[in-house]
Amino acid sequence: MSVETGAPRDMLAAHPETAYFWGRVAGDGECEDGCVTVRTNDETAARRLASIAGAERADRRIVERAYAHDTSITRREEEFTVQVVGGLADRASAALGLPFDGDSGGYRFDALADYDRQLLRGLLEGCGTVCFKSDDNAVGISFVHGDERLLRTIQTLLDRCPVDAPYDDLSETSSGYWFGVDDDAAPALGEWLYEGSEGTGLFAPSRRRKLRKSIERVRDR
Repeated sequence: MSVETGAPRDMLAAHPETAYFWGRVAGDGECEDGCVTVRTNDETAARRLASIAGAERADRRIVERAYAHDTSITRREEEFTVQVVGGLADRASAALGLPFDGDSGGYRFDALADYDRQLLRGLLEGCGTVCFKSDDNAVGISFVHGDERLLRTIQTLLDRCPVDAPYDDLSETSSGYWFGVDDDAAPALGEWLYEGSEGTGLFAPSRRRKLRKSIERVRDR
C-alpha cells in the first residue's frame, strides 16, 4: 500500500518529492507573483502534491478540457488545484528556470538530476498522454505542451535515462507542440518510470493504472 508523503524542509533541495512536485508544476502549473499553482485530475495525486508542498488543501471543480492533440474536441472532468502562497514561486523560477508571471523559462533541472525518474514521472503526469493503440498493439506515450523549450528539456531527460527511449521530432499541434516516444520503447520506459513508486506515493493512481493496463495488453498478445 502506498504511503502519504510529507513536506520536505526545503522545496528547492534535491529530493524525490521535490523532483516529482516540480515536474508536475512544469507540466501543468505555473509560477506567478506570490503563488505556485499545480493542477491534476486525480484526487489522490492532488492530496499528495498538497502534502509535499505543505498546502492546506486541493480545490475541486468541473472543467471543460480540450484533448491534447485536438483542442476542437473537449470533455468534462474533475480538476483539482493545489496552490502554495508566498515567495516560493519566485525562488523556484530563479533556481529551476521555471517560467514566472508569463515570462519564458530556461528549465534548469540539473539540481534534481539524482531523481530524474520522479521528475520525468511528474512531467508525464503533468503534460504527457498514455494510450493503447489497438491497431498496432502498442503503448503510446507522448508529451504535449505549449512551450517548445519544456519538451526539448524532456527529450534531454529521456536521453539520459537508463532505459532506451528514442523519440520523434517535435511537431506542432493545436495546443502547442508534441512528440512521441517510439512504440517499441514505450513499455520499458513506462515500467521504469513507475518502478518503486508504490512505497513512496509519488504518482497519480489513475495514470499509473492506465499505463500498466496498456502495457499488460501488449505483453499478453
